[in-house]
Amino acid sequence: MASLAQTPESTSPETVTLKINNAVAKAEVADTPTLQQKGLMFRESLAKDHGMVFVFSKPERYCMWMKNTPLPLSVAFIDATGRIVNIESMQPKTETSHCARTPVPYALEMKQGWFREKSITVGDRVLGLPTFRP
Repeated sequence: MASLAQTPESTSPETVTLKINNAVAKAEVADTPTLQQKGLMFRESLAKDHGMVFVFSKPERYCMWMKNTPLPLSVAFIDATGRIVNIESMQPKTETSHCARTPVPYALEMKQGWFREKSITVGDRVLGLPTFRP
């Protein structure tokens, strides 16, 4: 994985409300190396419309994987303007890399199929993203 945001660690991540078209997601913010490395590992379930948004220090072609993550997830890679550049489905407990097609400062992980169920596609805009810190 590329270099991660360097910010003070917190014991529990903050949450933000994201809006994409008519869908609303509540996302934990992973904006420190510790939170990003842990991600959603070891989670057995996610509440309805809940996920995690990764906020990186600068746009790069980040990759995600599912080691120690028992839930099937989908990840949307999001550019600095809030536009989704690609969405990937990820299988549980694998080390297969799923990468952004272009440099991005954000990745949003949700329950697998969530984006499809909400008719969210590449090019849609995500509102409410935290500011990334260069």
